[in-house]
Amino acid sequence: MLEIEKGVKELNIPITRANRKLVASVNGGLENPSYLVFNSAWNICHARNAIKQFNYPALSGVQRHGRDEDIAFMSILELGQLIRSKVITSEELTGIFLKRLKRYGPVLESVVTITEELAYKQAKQADQLLAKGTYLGPLHGIPYGLKDIIAVPQYKTTWGSESFKDQVLDIEAWVYKRLKSAGAVLVGKLVTGSLAYDDIWFGGRTRNPWNIEEYSTGSSAGPAACTSAGMVPFAIGSETAGSITYPAARCGVTALRPTFGTVGRTGVMSISESLDKLGPFCRSAADCAVVLDYIRGKDPDDLSSRDIPLADPFAVDITKLTVGYLEDAEMDVVQVLRSKGVNMVPFKLNYTVESVQGILNFTMDVDMLAHFDEWQRSHQDDDYEAQDQWPLELRRARVISAVDYVQAQRMRGKLIREVKENFKVNAFIGNATDWERVCMGNLVGFPVIVVPTGFKKISDAPSNDTRRRTTITMGIYAPPDHDHVALALAMAYQSVTDHHKQRPPIDDLGPNDLIPNPPRAVVPPRQLF
Repeated sequence: MLEIEKGVKELNIPITRANRKLVASVNGGLENPSYLVFNSAWNICHARNAIKQFNYPALSGVQRHGRDEDIAFMSILELGQLIRSKVITSEELTGIFLKRLKRYGPVLESVVTITEELAYKQAKQADQLLAKGTYLGPLHGIPYGLKDIIAVPQYKTTWGSESFKDQVLDIEAWVYKRLKSAGAVLVGKLVTGSLAYDDIWFGGRTRNPWNIEEYSTGSSAGPAACTSAGMVPFAIGSETAGSITYPAARCGVTALRPTFGTVGRTGVMSISESLDKLGPFCRSAADCAVVLDYIRGKDPDDLSSRDIPLADPFAVDITKLTVGYLEDAEMDVVQVLRSKGVNMVPFKLNYTVESVQGILNFTMDVDMLAHFDEWQRSHQDDDYEAQDQWPLELRRARVISAVDYVQAQRMRGKLIREVKENFKVNAFIGNATDWERVCMGNLVGFPVIVVPTGFKKISDAPSNDTRRRTTITMGIYAPPDHDHVALALAMAYQSVTDHHKQRPPIDDLGPNDLIPNPPRAVVPPRQLF
């Protein structure tokens, strides 16, 4: 014991202090990324093929609706056709969405910053390019929002936290650069739960547009709620463990959690470098495919990002696919896909690792603490919005030993090998918010797309005539680097259903429906990041 104590004083403590001084004085994980790089690919020896752009379907006969609300709920491809044919200008379209952000943002508590000056500047540039004969593609002139962990110069990047609510980062996030080069128009920085944890932030708690009495769950609360309410055509959110899947399911939008490494994360607050992923919230799977096409690719400053040679989801022959369905899959969805020619078979993804949720917590909490070491040590966590969330978890993480952290990563490797061995179908469908599945999917790094499949009455409805609903969704899961398969199946399902086209009752809740004040919290017993 004396030798250990001496070694700690002479070696461990000086090294720890030196490391903290060099790399732990800045919060958020934006600098000095770990070189313990996770690669989610199951076949590491990828051919170095050039990334080919998807071949989007050509739309004809798209007309401008008379009401702004109808325009607000059109798809990206439809809006893109209106802009390309000069039926509407980007500046006009931007004005429509800015108006909706101002109207509904305070009600849903879903918007942090409206980037009005930048939006009109980018919209005018898009219109000027088109007037000169230059069309950049389907995102040309299309408004969108970013989760407020994504840095944009000259605008606050608050991370949803009281500690950082005045922070301005002189960084252009990689994903923002990609969208700007595609001609898209940033109209707002949307709510993230504080430090990307759940839906509570320094300005309140984000609501679900389908049932304003509920909260949205998950830290990508703003992107989900704003897309659902027609405040943006699409938004970029993030997931470490459930923050795309949960709010997408709660708010009834289509959203893609891509294969880990698909989208570069430079300029984005980091929880865990081996778990964090960026993905789109959209009206449809086709829109998700369009956005993914423009934000994917190797980010030179993100060591985990890759050029993944995805096939074109618009060209996948789904009749050649074998798709499994889990016990909790919606059988209506199984029947629809079967009617489209997909070979649907019962399926169970087996693995022997019992500590999946614990592995994720060890990994995420230790990594998060490394990124916010200074924040915790300076007691800024005392001002955190929910003391039973990050403050509690990071204190617990402080006593996880290096050995136990490495052992958790070894168990993660075992999990990945077993999942790879037993993933014997092209894709499978099932509940998108099963917590074990969320943890397993994020540890392995495979993609899932959340797809609306119906609605049911809310519990304890104040009136039989209420228009508020609980959304029903499913997840379509594919192996790593096969996002195109999940997208193709989701597009096939949505080609013969219209659940994704329904609009939430944000203006008219229905007769005899009064909302209690304050609304009750309806949050699953999960930890969503």
